Amino acid sequence: MGMPIGMITLIVVAVLVYFGLAQRILDRMKLTDKQALGFIAAVIIGSFIDIPLMSSPVQLSINVGGGLLPLLLCLWLIFKADEAAEKIRAVIATVLVAGAVFLGSRYLPYEPENMFLDPKLIYGVTAGLISYLAGRSRRNAFIGGVLGIILSDIIHLFTLIGSGIAGTTNIGGAGAFDVIMIAGFVGVMVAELVGETREKLQGGPVLGPNRPEGLYEFSKELFYNAKKSAPYKNVKNDEADKKPEQRGEDDE
Repeated sequence: MGMPIGMITLIVVAVLVYFGLAQRILDRMKLTDKQALGFIAAVIIGSFIDIPLMSSPVQLSINVGGGLLPLLLCLWLIFKADEAAEKIRAVIATVLVAGAVFLGSRYLPYEPENMFLDPKLIYGVTAGLISYLAGRSRRNAFIGGVLGIILSDIIHLFTLIGSGIAGTTNIGGAGAFDVIMIAGFVGVMVAELVGETREKLQGGPVLGPNRPEGLYEFSKELFYNAKKSAPYKNVKNDEADKKPEQRGEDDE
């Protein structure tokens, strides 16, 4: 029996973080390397733990690694968002992902062999793309993808209760764990790819108050280097040629 897709995804992310290849993404999400690796380790361990929440009329439980910890992380990221607009986009992305997954579960075939691709990949990749398009940032792409899948499990729970059908819902467990990990990974990577491409095309980050944190220092260095290489540089530009720290500017 092969390793679950969600676990493979976590290992890939852990390797990227360990070798410093995901530092740019973690900076945008306001996480350190140690925090990210600690969270991944907790998710892997917690994936083997289910907490029962309800036994009637529907059996309900939540998986610690696939449900509880990602839920807490997403709520923390929303709380740490600097602007109300960013929080609203995160909520919108979450609702859209949950709606798309719920509709897909109703109209797509139930049998995996009748689908052209593994349902986990279909739901995970779709959730990741929707979360990026609606969230418009790395952090919101992660929040929308992960929280949207969790919300879809909750919607499924209320659907069972409303229809009077006896069933079982394990939030973040079983196949949902894989979908949550894929959705979060795809959302962040698409946001990173698009964001990096846009910055390269425009010659660097755009100045303004709504840029992701961590780009200010980089943009100041670009300004300094551009001034140094300008052909019309003269003595009058000495003040502009100084590095940010020499001009007394604070790094954001």
